[in-house]
This record gives sequence, C-alpha cells and structure tokens, in this order.
Amino acid sequence: MNLFDLTGKVAVVTGGNGGIGLGMAEGIASCGANIVIVGRNADKATAALEILRALGVQAAFIAADVTQKAECVKLVAETVAKFGRLDILVNNAGTSIRKMPQDYTEEEWHYVLDTNLTSAFLCSQAAYPAMKQAGSGKMINIGSMMSLFGAPYAAPYASSKGGIVQMSRALATAWAKDNIQVNSVLPGWIDTDLTKRAREQVSELHASVEKRTPAGRWGVPHDMAGIAAFLASPASDFVTGAAIPVDGGFSITT
Repeated sequence: MNLFDLTGKVAVVTGGNGGIGLGMAEGIASCGANIVIVGRNADKATAALEILRALGVQAAFIAADVTQKAECVKLVAETVAKFGRLDILVNNAGTSIRKMPQDYTEEEWHYVLDTNLTSAFLCSQAAYPAMKQAGSGKMINIGSMMSLFGAPYAAPYASSKGGIVQMSRALATAWAKDNIQVNSVLPGWIDTDLTKRAREQVSELHASVEKRTPAGRWGVPHDMAGIAAFLASPASDFVTGAAIPVDGGFSITT
C-alpha cells in the first residue's frame, strides 16, 4: 500500500500560482492528484500550470476572490463540475501590511484578516459538503511563525495566523466524524515575494533569520512540498488539529 498515493484525487490550492502555494501544489501533484489553483492573476497562473502539468496531472486555474462567500461556493462547484470531486483543500491565500499597531487603519486591519483568515473559513465551509459526500477530505490551512510569536509590525497578520491555528482545531473537532482531517502548517521564513517585501521593509531581517535558523538558511517554496504531500494523503489519516512548523528549526531556538 502506497500511503502517499493521491491518484484520482482533486486538490484546490488558494494562492497556488506562486510561492508557498505553488510549492505545496507541486508536492500534492507529485503524488498524483489533479490540481486547481485559485487566485486573481491569470497571467501568473499560466507558468504555474505548466509546472504542475509537467508532473503528469491535470491542472486548472479558477479566478476567484476567496474573501467572498459566493465566490468560494462557486469555486467548489466549478471544481466538482470539471473534475467530479473535491478531496483536498489548501487555504494559502494571504497578505500582510507592516506597520506599528497605532498606525493601521480599520480598513487595513480588515483587509489582512479577511484575506488570511476569513477566506480560509469561507473556503472550508464551501468545501465541506463535497468532502462529506465523498466520505473523506483533507484541509490544510497555512499559518505562520507569527501564529506563535509576536512582532511589532504584524498585529493583523499575527492575529490572522493565530486564528488559523484555532480555527483549524475547531473544524477538526467538528468534522472528524465525517472523516475530514483539518491541520495547519506553520511555515518559517520562506523566500517568496511576500517575504522579499519584508526584507525590504525590515532592516537586517535576512541576516537575523539565517543566524537564528539552525538549518542556516531561508526556506524555499519546494520545502513545503513534503508536508503538503503528507497532510493531503492517507499517511496522515490519524493526524488532525495539529499545527506543524516547517521552519528549519526557527521556532525551537531562543
């Protein structure tokens, strides 16, 4: 028995057209699952689709604003119409605005919370009926080291990522009876467009991360492939409600 075989399964990855999302989509596709990547930038998705199709699976792009419930419901319906099922959901859409707490506007606060946390809840709600009907499902929610740590420039981001962990635990307890496992992944400092902006805005961030990380380097999107394959596959059928750091040891050092 191949515990990592996902042949015939279908995965939806929000924000899957680059960075961590694409790295996780690659990991799931390498196990045989067909992939739907979700975002707003069709041009950026073209390159991602080529990468995924080269792994021998079917891949499609669906444009959606996952902060809107109706669009999440439509996303699931389009996925099921195209591929016949939905087995795996990766809630990866995310953003950050870096300011001191006193400087955020109310609109900025809600923008970050809606993009990072509300979208994950709405997509999970939308996916639940299809997974329940199929008799099983896997939901993987992307948290952050900021789920654990504080930072002066990340009040809404840290709040949203802490919320991801607790939301995942709540959904895990609610939907275990339906054979749906819900887990969160806490990436460390991964070299993406989002963290590139962080390095531009936060002086000495690059060097301080390298110094603190026992692995001695920043992560790359491909480092997320293995955890995605594990949490999407039968290998993790008895793992639910977990929050798993993938950070090169960043979170275990002082």
